Amino acid sequence: MRRATIRTKLEDADVIAASVAPDNTPEIETSVEDGAVVTTIERETSGGLQSTVDDYVVNLSVAEQVVRTAQKAQTTRTAQIANDDTNTNHE
Repeated sequence: MRRATIRTKLEDADVIAASVAPDNTPEIETSVEDGAVVTTIERETSGGLQSTVDDYVVNLSVAEQVVRTAQKAQTTRTAQIANDDTNTNHE
């Protein structure tokens, strides 16, 4: 059995780990340790391990981008609401 452990230090590691966890198979385990997403992948062959690691890294990257985009949108929306609340010139 071949094994790889990938440790990625990220802000919002818990949210990102939850985002990639649905893609886990019986050979993949994802957890959060000390602010890092930690994923262990086991496969029978080196080629299978490499393919799975490649897929996982892409999924992790997409999950991180989605979280950042959602946070940015939330910040923008919060600022718009705050601006609307302070605008007293209602025409």
